[in-house]
Amino acid sequence: MNSLSAAASGTFRIAGDLPVYRLGYGTMRLVGEGAWGEPTDPAEARRVLRCAVELGVTLIDTADAYGPEIAERLIAEALHPYPAGLVIATKGGITRQGPARTEYVGRAGYLIQCVEMSLRRLKLDCIELYQLHRIDPRTPLEESLGALVQMQQQGKIRHIGLSEVTLGEIEAAQKTVSIVSVQNRYSLADRRHEATLTWCAERGIAFLPWYPMAAGKMFKQDHPLQQTLARVAAAHEATAAQVSLAWLLQRSPVLLPIPGTSKVAHLEENVAAVALRLTPDEFSALEAASC
Repeated sequence: MNSLSAAASGTFRIAGDLPVYRLGYGTMRLVGEGAWGEPTDPAEARRVLRCAVELGVTLIDTADAYGPEIAERLIAEALHPYPAGLVIATKGGITRQGPARTEYVGRAGYLIQCVEMSLRRLKLDCIELYQLHRIDPRTPLEESLGALVQMQQQGKIRHIGLSEVTLGEIEAAQKTVSIVSVQNRYSLADRRHEATLTWCAERGIAFLPWYPMAAGKMFKQDHPLQQTLARVAAAHEATAAQVSLAWLLQRSPVLLPIPGTSKVAHLEENVAAVALRLTPDEFSALEAASC
């Protein structure tokens, strides 16, 4: 399967006024293991970012906690000045103490600082989509969102989204600010947020599935999905990873997959998934086998 432009994944307008191609790119894997430290190959990391744009990706998802700070810095080093139409979505509200070690911090003063520092690292005047990385149970949600609204009123944030939230939390947040995106874990192997996806689809709210390929777990021989994925992949002369991305793109028009990688070859494979069209029988078989 030849690589195509991400444009073939179709266009989604976040909040109705921020157009992006549906297949995006997530930057967590650009940095060290457990989202901690510098990449093992910084030059390749920059090549991946430049290649993503060359392949038509217009949505890059990142966070100040990736590194921490390193992914945002790499984006600016590789891509600034940014091409027209490129949307860089970032997140704040997590502190990182080591590999895969985090703490949620939603205090207003801290989040304001997060926004200001992301603007500086990314060399932006306004972040077009800023997502609260996690809800801090020790801080009232109204305080956390109020800080982001303050930044929005100052023109430093255009739109606000949430990450890893329940349906009830989204509805509570909507009382303070218009939520335009939800970034939750979702894939063929993990559909715990199915009701939230349905709710978002009914309202035209973007749903950014993170871990869209379940970190490769569903491609292993002992996984319940492996045989079905392999059979469908063989029918299309594709990879199981491409089939899993194609399923997401066909599952709902509000799904904006953001697969991450630190290798150009893997990025090209992911983007080529936009050419794969599952038949109704294949789609049903994957649905039946999914978790």
